[in-house]
Amino acid sequence: MSTSAQSFGSAARLYDAVRPTYPARAVAWAVGAGPVRVLDLGAGTGLLAGALHAAGHEVIAVEPDERMRAVAAERYSGVQVLAGSAEDIPLPDGSVDAVVVGQAYHWFTPQDALPQIHRVLRRDGVFAALWNIRDDRTPWVSALSAVVGHEGYGLESAWQYGPVTPWFTEPERGLTEHTVTVPTDRLIDLVRSRSSYLTADAAEQARLDREIGELAATDPALAGRDSVEMPYRTCVYRMRRV
Repeated sequence: MSTSAQSFGSAARLYDAVRPTYPARAVAWAVGAGPVRVLDLGAGTGLLAGALHAAGHEVIAVEPDERMRAVAAERYSGVQVLAGSAEDIPLPDGSVDAVVVGQAYHWFTPQDALPQIHRVLRRDGVFAALWNIRDDRTPWVSALSAVVGHEGYGLESAWQYGPVTPWFTEPERGLTEHTVTVPTDRLIDLVRSRSSYLTADAAEQARLDREIGELAATDPALAGRDSVEMPYRTCVYRMRRV
């Protein structure tokens, strides 16, 4: 696992406090109405696991970072939280109906992870990768992305992470639009929860702090407001075990 992928643990509580959860419509499109037994792989602090549990599913969360696991276990008492990784899943063969990955598939090593996901899924089980992506069609969000970098995960018309055969069918894509209320003074915390910030040197972190502060103070959509509606598009790629 890369240094960037391992960086989130140092900001586990911040990550959990400021990152958006996943809308119920996207969760339902990913795994169905249920209830089913779901593995949340690369679960982080359990944001997706919590949404799945709220929808009535039995959820197992697997996460390699102990600091992220600690937050997930504390937050979601109804979710089983285990140490493990996409490349070494600590579950028996054919033990879950669905595997979901929220905001993490791009950190996996697919040639090792896909056989493992296939192994733990039951026959005809579902594998779905989800990303919450800021909607840059809103001008102030575009200005934010100009400072911190644009998020392209999954918005392309085709699956961009390499072949999933012979393990899975070709991915289907679903998009769900939603908004999340963010205190304006916490926009910088959203940035501070990103791997690019966590692994940056002090000078780059200072630049991001300064430019986000300036944006919040001067952009007409943000200045003088206690909170703002952050628009997101949740992109889901869904495929079935073969």
